[in-house]
Amino acid sequence: MTVAGLRERKKQKTKASIQREALRLFKRRGYDETTIEDIAAAAEISPSTFFNYFPTKEDVVIYDEYDPMMFSILTEAPAGETLRQSIRRVLDAFAVVVQNDREDILERSRLVLEVPELRARIWEELEKARDLFAGVIASRVGRDASDFEVQVVGMTLVGIAFQASVEWVRTGGEGELGDLFKHAMDVVDFESLLDGVERNLS
Repeated sequence: MTVAGLRERKKQKTKASIQREALRLFKRRGYDETTIEDIAAAAEISPSTFFNYFPTKEDVVIYDEYDPMMFSILTEAPAGETLRQSIRRVLDAFAVVVQNDREDILERSRLVLEVPELRARIWEELEKARDLFAGVIASRVGRDASDFEVQVVGMTLVGIAFQASVEWVRTGGEGELGDLFKHAMDVVDFESLLDGVERNLS
């Protein structure tokens, strides 16, 4: 591995450690009662170092690496693979992530739904995710990412993921989040929508 690669890996490990300590404190003390100074002390860093990794306390909850992971799967699809097949691979990969990070994902999701400051960030994050997916879909079908149809498909996918996550948190993390994703996709007949996108937007 290159020096740059080792540096990036160390940075990600530090970032993950800060988030892990923050979530532990939020669960024990409460989000509002936990300060950045508390998080920094628990992670054995200075408050100024905290800000090198997270601009705000909200960001330490919002941050994850899942969008880039999903983006990578969608953009590096094997030749001939349909959007439907690619998205199924994304769901399978995310199911593994949830299995490994289940408690942290559940705690982060709970905080986002319960803390007003975090709820205020939801729309911004949903728009970012919509644009990410719309960009991938557009590149796959040869259209502009700002096209209305492409944006609708991107936002539908985001809505599926969001509502499935809300239901998962509501039930205390019962069952598999990946199964809820698939159920939500069936509710809106998302696979037919994707088939139509590949036929009509290419």
